[in-house]
Amino acid sequence: MGIKCVIAAGGLGTRLQGFRDNDKTKVLLEVNSIPMINQQINQLNQWGVEEFVIITNPNFDSLIREVTSQAFPDLIIKYSIQDNPKGISHALSKAEQYIRTGDTVIFVLGDNFFEENLIKKLNLNKFSDEGGCIIFTTKVTNPNEFGVASVDDLGNVTHIEEKPKQPKSNLAVVGLYIFDSLAMDNIKKLSPSSRGEYEITDLINIYINEKKCTNVEFGGWWVDAGTPDRIIELENLLT
Repeated sequence: MGIKCVIAAGGLGTRLQGFRDNDKTKVLLEVNSIPMINQQINQLNQWGVEEFVIITNPNFDSLIREVTSQAFPDLIIKYSIQDNPKGISHALSKAEQYIRTGDTVIFVLGDNFFEENLIKKLNLNKFSDEGGCIIFTTKVTNPNEFGVASVDDLGNVTHIEEKPKQPKSNLAVVGLYIFDSLAMDNIKKLSPSSRGEYEITDLINIYINEKKCTNVEFGGWWVDAGTPDRIIELENLLT
């Protein structure tokens, strides 16, 4: 039983191709002169995380291994290749070989950054005993552009929907999740969506239907660094 952090770093980041002469995958783009993936590992390590599984793209697997292992020789970092990307849940499934029964799995998208330590106040020992899923949300003015969660007065998630035309709340779901080890089996129950992907919302809905999904709402800044403007915003926030 332990805490494993899975980082989804297999996306190519087509919106960042050519930005600052970038011809690599997004997570290798430098943010304040440090590769994005290393900025994220450093943030998570400051949160207390010491074991990582990085899901990579086959074209850049060796380079990601080199960049991260050299920067963090004292951390436990494993790697798994997502050969044919089929959605966020599919990326998470590629960590299965490293996840043991009873593990707590922190899953983060490789371009998401946060002002606060979002796991600091969580009792992860209790979570490990009880299992389930935790999502993280923040209030936004444009919820139709995000996954949106509905939450009851006790913090239980009752509904989640991807980019709804008529949002039921203004709580945007960010790219950070905590799952029990059963997530690996639950992913196998999923069917591809209309766009041919194994969606993270479908995985979360399994936990919602079992009444085992809770929400943590936060108020600090959050950056999804997927565009040039957001890279510059992130650099200013990290300075």
